[in-house]
Amino acid sequence: MAFFLEATFVGLFFFGWDKLSRIGHLAVTWLVAIGSNFSALWILIANGWMQNPVGAVFNPDTMRMEMTSFFDVMFNPVAQAKFVHTVSAGYVTAAVFVLGVSAWYLLKGRHVELARRSITVAASFGLASALSVVILGDESGYSATLNQKMKLAAIEGMWESEPAPAAFTVFGVPDQEARETKYAVHIPYVMGLIGTRSLTTDIPGINDLLDVAQERVRSGIIAYDALMTIRKDRGNTSADVRATFEEHGNDLGYAFLLKRYVDDPRDASEAQIAQAANDTLPTVWPLFWSFRLMVALGFSFIAVMAYFFWRSSFRGQVYPRWALWGAVAVIPTPWIAAELGWFVAEYGRQPWTVDGVLPTALSVSHLSVQDLLLTLVGFIAFYTVLFIVEMG
Repeated sequence: MAFFLEATFVGLFFFGWDKLSRIGHLAVTWLVAIGSNFSALWILIANGWMQNPVGAVFNPDTMRMEMTSFFDVMFNPVAQAKFVHTVSAGYVTAAVFVLGVSAWYLLKGRHVELARRSITVAASFGLASALSVVILGDESGYSATLNQKMKLAAIEGMWESEPAPAAFTVFGVPDQEARETKYAVHIPYVMGLIGTRSLTTDIPGINDLLDVAQERVRSGIIAYDALMTIRKDRGNTSADVRATFEEHGNDLGYAFLLKRYVDDPRDASEAQIAQAANDTLPTVWPLFWSFRLMVALGFSFIAVMAYFFWRSSFRGQVYPRWALWGAVAVIPTPWIAAELGWFVAEYGRQPWTVDGVLPTALSVSHLSVQDLLLTLVGFIAFYTVLFIVEMG
């Protein structure tokens, strides 16, 4: 429903400026906003479940994940943190866009009064949204500590477990081969506060987490063996085999990591087990730098919005030309920050499509690159033709 609400009214919003009444267009605008937020909610609930698959269990008899609690899925802490963080980032994107366009109008001497009022609204709303993004992003970091420890360690370039409270690495050069972060510059205590909300809880490092992953691969092999027995015996499986699966079933996904190297995980060598465990660590440097650039952009939005809010409130809505040109220049940056955030979220959970359950290598389609390119080009051509027809 949310998607159809958004998709239906966005056309009226875009093309109805001169065709609808002011009240009608305002109503359509609100419906687009409501539909967009509801769409984001369900999309991010689904994504949050993939990051932290609560409210579902793997059924060995049907060979599928089955939902046990809709409310656990909906109120998944990872999903809720992602929703508010992502939606706030969208608000910042809108505010920066309005600010930049309004600044352009002032530079060109067009729609001056409208532009001044728009800057005031954009700066006020944008400042609140930018502060929300930072605060709610902190909540995402806390949820990663609880549910995605390897992602957090990779973002920090933290190879060894640090005694509490862990420091935050402002700068460094991660070296994956040497398993160290060179030239690291730290701020004491900050990572401990962000990641654990305490000064007494340790944060595990990459090397310790790789050891844990290796044990989970071994446990997953036991679960896989029990699963194959259940499939073979069907309804005649002994209680002991089912008990074994129940004990090790949470690690079954780690056995599937071995499918890249051997058809039957039970035949895996020690080297293959070690390699599967190492696969739970994504390449560190892209995560490390993407996160820091995203954070830097986030704080820059606070600075930009605070400056224009101050000029709007206390300087009579008078803005230096350099500030107006700056507002125009930063229009693309919220999209860059959002893409960096999605990269951190999605690449950071590799090698998993569903964290700890389904490896990415087993969930990719059999479509070729040519098939995907043909589909993409077809969609672009189709919608370009529709746009040209509408504008004509």
